[in-house]
Amino acid sequence: MSAQVLFGFHAVTVRLKTAPQSIVEIHVDASRRDARMRQFVERAQAAGAKIVDSDDGRLIKLAGSPRHQGVVARVKAVARSHSLDDVMDGVAGAPLVLALDGVTDPHNLGAVLRVADGAGAHAVIAPKDHAVGLNATVAKVASGAAETMPYLMVTNLARSLNELKERDIRIVGLSDDAEQTLYDLDLTGPVCLVMGAEGPGMRQLTRKTCDVLVSIPMSGAVESLNVSVAAGVCLYEALRQRRAAEAGNDVAGDAAGDAA
Repeated sequence: MSAQVLFGFHAVTVRLKTAPQSIVEIHVDASRRDARMRQFVERAQAAGAKIVDSDDGRLIKLAGSPRHQGVVARVKAVARSHSLDDVMDGVAGAPLVLALDGVTDPHNLGAVLRVADGAGAHAVIAPKDHAVGLNATVAKVASGAAETMPYLMVTNLARSLNELKERDIRIVGLSDDAEQTLYDLDLTGPVCLVMGAEGPGMRQLTRKTCDVLVSIPMSGAVESLNVSVAAGVCLYEALRQRRAAEAGNDVAGDAAGDAA
């Protein structure tokens, strides 16, 4: 199995935390010896990783990008959940899933994975034929979330959404022309948020598969948001509602206890 590449402090540090045994070697900028680099090297050595001093040219060649921050790791692939069912079977509580229909830019995907991880989503799914896969650029932008957030590329997105429906997960599509807004919807239950690519949006079959369409209200001159920004708005609204509901349940439980 050929080695993959991760670069940047965040991406490599998360791999050190989650699967240090998968790291083949870490190349570091031999000319950089600031506190951040020293701390990183100490952590890598403590995890048993092989450290290789390299120059900037070598790092750029390995990473395929000049934005390597002086850290490039060659790693073995880490086994991920094989299916959407595997992930959903392991979810405790109300599932929160994000589906991407047609997002092909690795920077957008990396940012989406990062915000999905931060908001506590359980998985991000995308069609194999209309999406970007996980690569070094995605991992760098995701700042470690590519290692922790399940990203499942499915053969047929509409079929996968219908499988989620069979689990009583509501399919909510984001559309600029929807009359109902995101803030009108109860997102405390099982939900899958569906977003299309910038410009064309969701494909027609994906749109028809949704149970409901909502929009993000726009007050300025622009008509839409970048997909990663829109994902952040939607996922964190779901998180806000869920935490508010939990807090309300806690208050109700305390009140019932006091009454008893």
